[in-house]
Amino acid sequence: MPLLPTTIVGSYPQPDWLIDRERLKDRLPPRVRANELWRIPEPLLAAAQDDATIIAIFDQERAGLDILGDGEMRRESYSNRLANALSGIDIDHPGTATDRTGKQNPAPRVAGPIRRIAPIEAGDVPLMKRVTQKPIKITIPGPFTMTQQAQNDHYPDGEALALDYADAVNSEIRDLFAAGVDIVQLDEPYVQARPEEARRYAVKAINRALDGVKGKTALHVCFGYAHVHKGAIKPDGYSFLEELNDCAVDIVSIEAAQPRLDGSIVKLLPNKTIMLGVIDLNDLTVETPEIVAQRIRAALKHAAADRLMIAPDCGMKYLSREVAFGKLQAMVKGTEIVRKELKA
Repeated sequence: MPLLPTTIVGSYPQPDWLIDRERLKDRLPPRVRANELWRIPEPLLAAAQDDATIIAIFDQERAGLDILGDGEMRRESYSNRLANALSGIDIDHPGTATDRTGKQNPAPRVAGPIRRIAPIEAGDVPLMKRVTQKPIKITIPGPFTMTQQAQNDHYPDGEALALDYADAVNSEIRDLFAAGVDIVQLDEPYVQARPEEARRYAVKAINRALDGVKGKTALHVCFGYAHVHKGAIKPDGYSFLEELNDCAVDIVSIEAAQPRLDGSIVKLLPNKTIMLGVIDLNDLTVETPEIVAQRIRAALKHAAADRLMIAPDCGMKYLSREVAFGKLQAMVKGTEIVRKELKA
């Protein structure tokens, strides 16, 4: 693996022939299944999602990324595929939950004990391994975020629910590594959105999800999709970040480009590898490689190069494929500039 390895955070733009992108953009990210968004009939959908996954991997390889993802082509949102595949969720009678924008959103309704009854994402791994020789990463929603995105009608409190979600996530992670994934990433944006509750039990739930896991793990924290939070001024710092230095995860992915966070943010996580967000997904202008290089240099003032990975701020789901690919190319070229400087 080269110094400053490059990767995506999770999602990549799904093709227009696969999903209704305009309808997807006009709503909050779905927490329940949203099968009406798919353009392909059910008997052919899995094959079409395979083809879209191959395209996403091909684009990442063409852009020059070092660690590849599946682009989350099979999901309407980053969390809803796994969250609605667990037993204990009443699929026929969904609930509601307050989104991080403050709006009510249809959400999984927890009506019984949360259990994982079968692998959910692991079945997608063989395709990835057939089409690329590069290291691969799969993302899944974390236990704290799934708790915040659900209506709890069964457990005495959020902590109890999060711990059962953690057990389900633990089983999924083990199967992903057994299938040959190199990195499994937990998406936990709600630790930033709900920091007080996160301080009560988020790290406990994350550690339980990783208990006994053998393999490289990452955790993504962000301020929310740029598309969803249009016009919002993002904070100049995280309200829940340094607490993650004590969790069992190996890598922490942070959004740094759009909020223009100072490079010193990496000092809050001295024991972790940092997946540094250097691509602003709110600005549809493709960054120049030099802008990317400047953002990496700012972090290198506070952390050694072998503790940094390079990525976009967040998932690229809402960008056009043209813009997303251009940004990935710029990210790789900017990283190469810094690598040469480090070798000089």
